[in-house]
Amino acid sequence: MTEAYLAGYARILTAACDTGRRLSRDELESLRSQGERAAEAGLGLRVLMRAHLAAAQVVRAGLRPAAAERLLAVVEHAMDAFAEGHERAQRLAVRQEEAARREFIDDLLYGRSDLGRLAERAERFGLLLSHAHAVAVAQGSEPYDDGSSLTRQVETSLVARFGNRRILLTTKDSRLICIAPGDQAEVLEFFAKQTYTATDGGRVAVGRAHPGAGGVVHSYEEALNALALADRMGLANPVLHASDLLVYPVLTRDRQAMADLVRSVLGPLQQARGGAQPLIDTLTAYFDTGCVAAEAARRLSLSVRAMTYRLDRIHKLTGADPGNPVHRYTLQTAVIGARLLDWPAQRL
Repeated sequence: MTEAYLAGYARILTAACDTGRRLSRDELESLRSQGERAAEAGLGLRVLMRAHLAAAQVVRAGLRPAAAERLLAVVEHAMDAFAEGHERAQRLAVRQEEAARREFIDDLLYGRSDLGRLAERAERFGLLLSHAHAVAVAQGSEPYDDGSSLTRQVETSLVARFGNRRILLTTKDSRLICIAPGDQAEVLEFFAKQTYTATDGGRVAVGRAHPGAGGVVHSYEEALNALALADRMGLANPVLHASDLLVYPVLTRDRQAMADLVRSVLGPLQQARGGAQPLIDTLTAYFDTGCVAAEAARRLSLSVRAMTYRLDRIHKLTGADPGNPVHRYTLQTAVIGARLLDWPAQRL
């Protein structure tokens, strides 16, 4: 099998040893070309080196003593050229594979390719797009890329835990992304745990599982939206599930109606000393603690008396009592809307 890539090798060795000259440019290029072709054929360098050494032993038997003394240096020069060609082909193959993988990832996450063709390409990278998939997106203080030590660390952990399951780990826009079958939620949970630990406090969002080739981009967009929503809402959860946040897109689907609600319910708070924001923060803490004034006061570093005063002030300005179950839903929805719309920092 290796003989085809030794053509002319014995002749080159014999000619160089007999004359004592160095290998010519054409001879070196011929050896490099053979190395490239061998790499393209999938032959390993170790097997090829053994074949070259065996061929050199045969050549040595037919050389004059003086010429035989020069054989080692000639073989070293020849094998170096052959290995250079082999490595050059390997590097080119790696670059082409990386480019194909990046193109596939971009097409997959943007949903801009023919779905049938995309499904065919996906099998090459371990995905069966006829099945449902879910996507987890990790975001940290430092950007992620395919070659970073953190990416390799997370990938090694996933392989060690789940072996050859159909999982794809990649990066996009400085975020780390894991795509897994939709019925294997434990994979994405493990990914979230490993990433959070490795980044010392990053955040991971997990999209819902969706079927088909378009399901991956759908889940990916859900995860991205969850990360953006967490930033706007100040959510502290290190792991966010899009399925737990479905109420927020519903609330903002009619942006004008939400803006009207915020202006109508919370607009009077702007009359307070210091503006509306401190009172909105008060309501946020109050609702986040299950309407327990003492716990809300602790979170805001206030005394319980100061907290009670603020709640009374809100009641007087808006006419809605945060402690009244009938009023509470309207106030809480308006507060969520204010956070989603970044009011009062942004005019509505």
